[in-house]
Amino acid sequence: DGTTDITRTVAVGDVPEDAKRPFTRVLQGMIALSRTRFPRSVAGAHLDALARAPLWAEGWDYDHGTGHGVGAALCVHEGPARISRVSTLSLEPGMILSNEPGYYREGAFGIRIENLILTEEAEAKGDNRDQLSFSTLTWVPIDRRLIDVELLGPEERDWLDAYHAEVLERIAPKVSERAKAWLQTACAPI
Repeated sequence: DGTTDITRTVAVGDVPEDAKRPFTRVLQGMIALSRTRFPRSVAGAHLDALARAPLWAEGWDYDHGTGHGVGAALCVHEGPARISRVSTLSLEPGMILSNEPGYYREGAFGIRIENLILTEEAEAKGDNRDQLSFSTLTWVPIDRRLIDVELLGPEERDWLDAYHAEVLERIAPKVSERAKAWLQTACAPI
């Protein structure tokens, strides 16, 4: 009786070269939000820019919120929790949100990479300030063919490889041998 939400952009056929840079910038934004730590009482509006910054650096943006609350057996787009420019509600442990930056080039292509994330207490670090972080709830490969690996920093590469390793670990035992072979290729380190 749960609710979920996921979006993946997947290339069908040859990958357009002009889609790789925007796809990678969207991925960088999704990773930045996934990896962030933030003080308790921070609202979604404070975090929205993390997902947009790689796109803004290119002069690009998207016209929707970065994330929304996800209900359990209720509504997939459940307020009031959200990650958007207009969100004033403080995020709290236990809130499930989408992390879904995107980019859309009219007449050419659209890109969105969406995972669900759980707001939780962050591990103690530094001077032990009361902080929150996100853990990922979605385990589906990200199309590596669309990534311009040269644009990724070492920590982004590490995050992506660790994410794909966990996708493989969690999903491979539950699928057929044929699907497992595809999954191993899809989740190979970059």
